Amino acid sequence: MSKILDLLGTSFITPEMTKAGCSFGDIDMKISFNESNIVFFGIPLELTTSFGKGTSRGPEAIRSTSGRQIETFVFDEKKDIKEIAKIFDLGDLKLPDHNSNKIDSIFSFLDQNVPPLVKELSRTKKKPFILGGEHTISYFCFRGLSDHQPLLIHFDAHRDLKSKYDGMKLCHTTPFYRLIEEGYIQGKNIIQIGIRQADIEEDKFAEKNGITTFDPWEIKNNIDNVSEYISKVTTNRDIYISFDIDVYDLPYVPCTGTPEPFGLDPFEIVKIIRSINDSANLVGMDLVEVSLRNDDYREGTLATQTLLRIIPRKYV
Repeated sequence: MSKILDLLGTSFITPEMTKAGCSFGDIDMKISFNESNIVFFGIPLELTTSFGKGTSRGPEAIRSTSGRQIETFVFDEKKDIKEIAKIFDLGDLKLPDHNSNKIDSIFSFLDQNVPPLVKELSRTKKKPFILGGEHTISYFCFRGLSDHQPLLIHFDAHRDLKSKYDGMKLCHTTPFYRLIEEGYIQGKNIIQIGIRQADIEEDKFAEKNGITTFDPWEIKNNIDNVSEYISKVTTNRDIYISFDIDVYDLPYVPCTGTPEPFGLDPFEIVKIIRSINDSANLVGMDLVEVSLRNDDYREGTLATQTLLRIIPRKYV
């Protein structure tokens, strides 16, 4: 095991010791870390959420549904992920006490641990799949892979391009503004899919920085054109996917903190996922803002089924 994982070995709660009690998929074919080519880990961060709560339970919801409810055979792909991917689940990153309300100290912890971890995973030919947690985590995850200069494909109802929100420069509404401002990515290398809520300053910032945006109205009216564009721009490109569960329409996401109407449906999402060119190379991804309330596992189920349709793609 690499030096950084030795260093962080005590910083993870093993999957079996998380509230889910199992690893992603609970796959019966045991894969060692060294054998793996996909590495899952959770960052159950819930620190700056501004409306509905529950993001800290995202990894739990996804692991529980993937291990207890959903089979690893992907029906429409006619593929079993345990036969095509070697998955290892590190568990959940142990975060400093959220109750301390010391945002800076928690972000400092993430800053010191997450970018070097995902960078080392990438160096050892392992693709990091990060389970959130609020969308702030994307700032730390993407930074560790920014040397690849990947095209960032951002699925979301919101732009998350605010310069500041509620007095905070870094929070769940600002990660992509910070990444651009700090030079980790240029706007021309960002595609935002499913956006339907923003303020005027975010819209101006997106236009000024050359961000490509496909809102649900355009996708529903011209999905073939959208798919053709995505296939073209992802040809032979390193890509990073940041997937906020609220890209889905409101009825599909009963637990997430900021659901929005006029969203996309699962069939549209799958078509877009499949339109990413086979020659692309996924360097990593995060799936965020999943929640769990009142034993309602619909959202965890949808998140899992989304992941199961990304993992078999040739770009993974």
